[in-house]
Formats: sequence, structure tokens, C-alpha cells
Amino acid sequence: MYQGKRISQILFIIVLCVFILYAGFHLNLGVSDEMTVYFNSFFLHYAEKTYLSGLSYTSQGGGPLPEQWVAECAARLLPLGSYVSENAPLDMEVEDNETYEMILEQQANDENAVDEDGKLVDNGKKDESKSKPPETMAKKVDISKEKLSDFEYLVSNFYTVDGTTSVSAKDLNAEKLLAKDLKLDKKTKGPKVLIYHTHSQEDFKDSKKGDSSTTIMGMGAYLAQLLNEKYGIETLHHEGVYDLIDGEMDRSKAYQLAEKEVKKILKDNPGIEVVIDLHRDGVGSSTHLVTEIDGKETAQIMFFNGMSRTKANGDIAYLHNPYIEDNLAFSLQMQIAAAKLYPGFTRHIYLKSYRYNLHLKPKSLLIEAGAQTNTVGEMRNAMEALAKVLNECINK
Repeated sequence: MYQGKRISQILFIIVLCVFILYAGFHLNLGVSDEMTVYFNSFFLHYAEKTYLSGLSYTSQGGGPLPEQWVAECAARLLPLGSYVSENAPLDMEVEDNETYEMILEQQANDENAVDEDGKLVDNGKKDESKSKPPETMAKKVDISKEKLSDFEYLVSNFYTVDGTTSVSAKDLNAEKLLAKDLKLDKKTKGPKVLIYHTHSQEDFKDSKKGDSSTTIMGMGAYLAQLLNEKYGIETLHHEGVYDLIDGEMDRSKAYQLAEKEVKKILKDNPGIEVVIDLHRDGVGSSTHLVTEIDGKETAQIMFFNGMSRTKANGDIAYLHNPYIEDNLAFSLQMQIAAAKLYPGFTRHIYLKSYRYNLHLKPKSLLIEAGAQTNTVGEMRNAMEALAKVLNECINK
């Protein structure tokens, strides 16, 4: 910040000096015609060298007059072009770091937040209680290759694209995404799946205060249990807390803190192939994300992809993700499997602009399971359905 102010002050002084000199020439304040012509030529010459370098021409001749030499040296003591160019990398580095921090904080806070009573927190956004209900997959949807190859059909029936990002037919090539092999490598030993929670404090309509088994953390534990015991998929559940700082709710650095710890876990467990960040969504108080599966009220889920791209500025270099295509393949294959097993269980896949730590593994998923208006029972039923869908995609 100080660096930027200093540069602005120096540039202002330079411009002011040039203006005074130039005004002096044209107001006849004792400056000779010869000096006026010289300074005009001098400034035009350097402007030409700076902005029309391909067309610049430097004439050869004798040395300048003494007064011209003094004026030229004075001008070169304030080399505007070289000063800016020499200091631009430093200034850009400061700007990039500030932008990076801003993006990470926005990424951490852009999901709907609710307070400890399950009420939506007002972040100066629109009234969530009056927003439209989230889109849900139709119970009868055509998943033939012919239909899925139609980009418009695919997007309108399987995705919700947030207004902050963009997507193309190249990104959502269904044939290519569905052809990717997501099956686990059973030759390697150790855990194959990691479940963690960037937002560990998310709870439900009838959660019991102080009982983590009734929060999203408890749902992660139950999902891990199902994968381990029922489907034989060795799964690790990480109970790290990243949205509490000094006992207070603070999500501003949750993704950064989680990334650091998850990387350590992956390094210590090289056999892990699937990384799931399990959340619950925040919706308007009148919205109830529920469907019926095997006669049981079951919370609906939503797969969430980060595109590392904004509609306004394109790809976000700060949030590079080499696995975007793999992430998209994973969520689409999960969506198709869910449509076959449990029609109506999933909402549309949500595409948004940031990264959400989905760069940690090719098979990374961010799942929004239910919302604050769902009950713990509905959530546990959702974990049972989700476990079966996962088994269908990665284990059979």
C-alpha cells in the first residue's frame, strides 16, 4: 500500500514538472525559441521511442548546446518510463498478493452461511429466504449418449452455471468425461478415500449443541463408516477444524488452512485417490431439500465444481487447477450414477468461478449435502445413498 502511494506521488511531481516546463515554453517566460524547439523535440523523441519503438529514428549529429545538455540531464533525473518499468514487477507482486488474498477470502465466504441457530447470515446479499428453490434433477431424464452429446441439453438438465463463471462445449464434452476411468487401483495399500470438512461447524435443523455427531462432521464420519464396513473401501475421515479461530466462527482462511493439512495427509497416505470435502448448503427457511428413497425421507445432495475462471477476466492464474477436466468427469459420472440409482436424489451440478481445493487430486469432489433445514435423520439417509453412488463409480 505504501509502495503504491509513493509511486503515485512521484508520478504526480513528474507530470507537474513537465507541465510547468511546457507551459513556460509556450507562455514566453524567458525561454529562447531554440530551447523551446529543443524541448519539444526531446519530449517527442522519447515519446516516439517509448510508444512507437518500431518507427523511431535517432538522428546523428553534434553534441547539444550547454543549456540543452543541462536540461537533458535534468529530464533524465526523472526517467518516467524506466522508473515505472523497473518498479512494475514489485508493484504487480504487491497487487497480485492482495488480489490473491481477496480471492481466497471471497472463495471462503461465497457459500451461504448460517449462524448457530440455523438462520441465514446477512452478508449484504439478497434476501435468501425469498430466493428461488435450488434446481433439482428431474426424476426422468434421458441419459443416452446422443442426448448427452448435445451441449445445450446437458447444461440445462445437469448443471447450474453461476453468473460469475462461464462454461463451453469444450469443457463439458460428455463423451470424453464419461470415458474417464475412475475405478480405484486396488493393488496399492492404505486408505483410498479421504473425507474432510472445510466448514466443520455446519449443522442441521435438530442438531444437538456440542454433539458433533449431529453436524456435518458426524455425517462425514457416518459416510466413512459405510464405505469402510459396507463397501470395503478403505476410507479416512479427517476431523480438522478450519472455520473456527480462537473459538469464533471465521471462514476467511478456511480453504487455505485446510489445503495445508490435507496436503500433509495425502503425502503420508500416497494411496488416497479420492478426496471429498463434505459440506451442507445454506438455503432459505422455506426450502426443504428432500426426496424419498426406499420409503425414507432423504436429504438431497449437490456436486459442486470450481472452474478457476471468472466470466469477466477469464482463467484465474492464482488458482490454477490442472485437474478441472478430471473433477468435471467425476461429478458428471456421479450425477449419472445417482440418476440411475436414485432419481431425484441430486440437484444440478453447480459450477462456480473459484477452485475450492479441488486441485489436490484428479478425483476431488465438493459435495453440498442437504441444508440447515434438513434433519439429522434425513442427512444420515443421504449418506447411505451417497455411499452406494460412490461405490458404483469408483469400486465396481
